[in-house]
Amino acid sequence: MPLVPMKQLLDEAAKVGYGIGAFNVNNMEQIQAIMQACKETLSPVIIQASRGALKYSNLIYLKKLMEAAVIENPEIPIAMHLDHGNSLATCKQAIELGFTSVMIDASLKEDGKEVAGYEYQVETTRSVVEYAHQHGVTVEAELGALGGIEDGHGAGLAADDTTHLTDPDQVVDFVQKTGCDCLAVAIGTSHGAYKTLRYDKDGNALPPALALDRIEKIEKNLEAAGFKNYPLVMHGSSSVPQELVDQINKYGGKMKATMGIPMTDIQFGIKRGVRKINVDTDGRLAITAAIRKVLYENPEKFDPRDYLKPAREALYKVILGKVKDFGQAGHAKDYAPMSLEDMKKIYAKGSSSCGCCCGKS
Repeated sequence: MPLVPMKQLLDEAAKVGYGIGAFNVNNMEQIQAIMQACKETLSPVIIQASRGALKYSNLIYLKKLMEAAVIENPEIPIAMHLDHGNSLATCKQAIELGFTSVMIDASLKEDGKEVAGYEYQVETTRSVVEYAHQHGVTVEAELGALGGIEDGHGAGLAADDTTHLTDPDQVVDFVQKTGCDCLAVAIGTSHGAYKTLRYDKDGNALPPALALDRIEKIEKNLEAAGFKNYPLVMHGSSSVPQELVDQINKYGGKMKATMGIPMTDIQFGIKRGVRKINVDTDGRLAITAAIRKVLYENPEKFDPRDYLKPAREALYKVILGKVKDFGQAGHAKDYAPMSLEDMKKIYAKGSSSCGCCCGKS
């Protein structure tokens, strides 16, 4: 089975009503852990790499690791996604490398730090859609700006900053003008481990206060405009398990009190059109906790395999829980996979003034 267009994965998920985890990777152990969990549960999956990951892995290495995942797991539909592309040039590079999906994050200027205006977001996104669809590649866009910073990308907005949340009344206009295939919405989630500024009187972290009502409004507005089952995306959706934070600190770490996104909030979103859920921090925490434990308890160890193997196992357990909670488990064989060539034909047939395959003008 070749790499699959992400649009197909999201459309199939919409038919049944589940979400699909999009898991960030940087190295072999991460990809192996993700694929082990997905193979065991027969889960379609989105493997994604940020610009930071591509720089770290020197581009071609990460591509080959993803190709290895496809070869070793022919029964699992896998989409290869660029996370937070900052320009048309970056997205072109990913498409040339064989990515089946790209995100253009035009919520920020090309420097990845300054919040952009609406017209800039529309024009930049549209330019990527026009290029990507010619190659059968799915495009994820973002409207509004997320909090936090990931791999140097982000405006550093505070977790409780509501000034840059997605405006439900702009969504239909944005989708029509850009033709993007799915939309990341800013509802109060944020990148990184520190997603909340809310604490109780004893200093314990409280969950972030998400604007879940915006998801409902966005879904209703899209359906009213004829975009039924349009896929939404939740970024910054790690739950930041307390047991992993505790383990890191037990074995020498110094993480501050924090709390991530409750699974109940994510599942609320899934019931209202969220089809792609981005998870990165939870994997980082699991890997770091496992490595710290090995080296703390066995300071004489120096073979990387002695700590990377348990790190891989720890990440596998995290992914196993996510694919079950998101509902994607068991759906890998629901449909025949499409190729980018197949998707190119679909985009060509549905071309319209909005540049997408929705048939709207």
